[in-house]
Amino acid sequence: MNFLLFFENLSWLEWIIFSLISNTFLYLFSIGFYLFVDKTCSKNKIQMIDHPFLKSDLYVSFLTLSLNIVVMLIGVYLWKSEWITLNESKTILTVLIEIVTIILVMDLMMYIFHYMVHHPFIYKILHRKHHEHTSTNFLSLFVLHPFETLGFGLMMISVFMLHDFSIFSITIYLFINLIWGTIGHLNREFFPKWTEKLFLGTTKFHNQHHLNEQRNFGFYTSIWDRMFGTYKA
Repeated sequence: MNFLLFFENLSWLEWIIFSLISNTFLYLFSIGFYLFVDKTCSKNKIQMIDHPFLKSDLYVSFLTLSLNIVVMLIGVYLWKSEWITLNESKTILTVLIEIVTIILVMDLMMYIFHYMVHHPFIYKILHRKHHEHTSTNFLSLFVLHPFETLGFGLMMISVFMLHDFSIFSITIYLFINLIWGTIGHLNREFFPKWTEKLFLGTTKFHNQHHLNEQRNFGFYTSIWDRMFGTYKA
């Protein structure tokens, strides 16, 4: 099946519906995945209790969901305007290389962005709400200031504009991004301890950031924290 041809033929109304359905599915999938791991994982909680469920957090998460829908539509507009070029004719090896490349480039950009929003002035405006979750719960990933959500989304789009990536590379990366974000905000360690030696951004790695806001700014890896002296084991 020619996926690109199929998407090219969608009207804007169909794109809006597609973005609404796909982003809502990913939002619910993240919550469901969190709850499944929390209920079935035998490991002790990293912190004694989860962050309490608050209606205000639920409303913020809905706003994040809405902005993710908008970000996808921005990406579609840039693709239709040929600012983003996609293809589906690459080998499996090329797709894998592209996925790893996107992850590493995004990891560096997100480290820089994350470090910047911890500047005291910017932190009070943008990032403080997320850090009200000193422990985490199933909504923590989505409790973001609107400018943070847009910032992360536009960073992704800017990376996608740099190269004619495969549609499969981008799709797989976006799913990895969701899973990694969910895992990072679990209150149980998802990875075995030896994975820390692989410089992965494990659950405990990000949990440390929620406890100590000046450490562990990375997302997928701990590479940049180790390189720039902000790493805490």
